[in-house]
Amino acid sequence: MKILAVCGSGLGTSFMVEMNIKQVLDELGVTGVEVSHSDLSSAAPGDADVFILAKDIAEGGEHLGEVIVLDNIIDMDELREKIKKMAEEKNLT
Repeated sequence: MKILAVCGSGLGTSFMVEMNIKQVLDELGVTGVEVSHSDLSSAAPGDADVFILAKDIAEGGEHLGEVIVLDNIIDMDELREKIKKMAEEKNLT
């Protein structure tokens, strides 16, 4: 399984979210998930199974497929909640 953290233009924000996703997956004991990052214009539907985007660019990422939208990209509790839900739905935990 692959998760792609996506930001608007640069790669700094998506890299930070990537690192936070890896931390949450580790906390949950989820293994075998590849996590990477990209900017929105470079992301394509086949790049990942799940895309994680901030709400300000969510509309631009609708074409990607399964998208998790973060209201606040620095809120670890929100990220933890959404990653946990996704992991449970995909039987990763």
